[in-house]
Amino acid sequence: MTALVWLAVAIILVGAEMFIGDLVLLMLGGGALAAAATDAIFDPPLWVDGVVFAVVSILLLATVRPVAKRHMQTRPVLLTNTEALEGRHALVTERVDEHDGRVKIGGDVWSARTMSPGDVIEPGTEVTVVQIDGATAVVWKG
Repeated sequence: MTALVWLAVAIILVGAEMFIGDLVLLMLGGGALAAAATDAIFDPPLWVDGVVFAVVSILLLATVRPVAKRHMQTRPVLLTNTEALEGRHALVTERVDEHDGRVKIGGDVWSARTMSPGDVIEPGTEVTVVQIDGATAVVWKG
């Protein structure tokens, strides 16, 4: 019967972790699950369950939680939409000046203008996309 109480405590702790997100309650839930398993398999006195809960919880908090927190905080940055186009190379398809022009970026044709006023880039030239301004690619010949 005590194993079911420990199991219920583990479920409550893991469920509460969804609202907190700090991984502390998840580690305590792991300790409660270990205590439930110990109680179901060996049927020891209640104090042994408490010791198992404490030891496993402390070990999880000291070893697993720091690694999991570090993994959660250092996720790779995935650029999407127009952010992914900045820095890419493009091919000029129509003459580009400070007001108008066309470039091909990864198979798509974009309106374009030069980064520096007065620059003129002829068709067939490879350029670098510096930024996307609305629906216009700002390009640089360098």
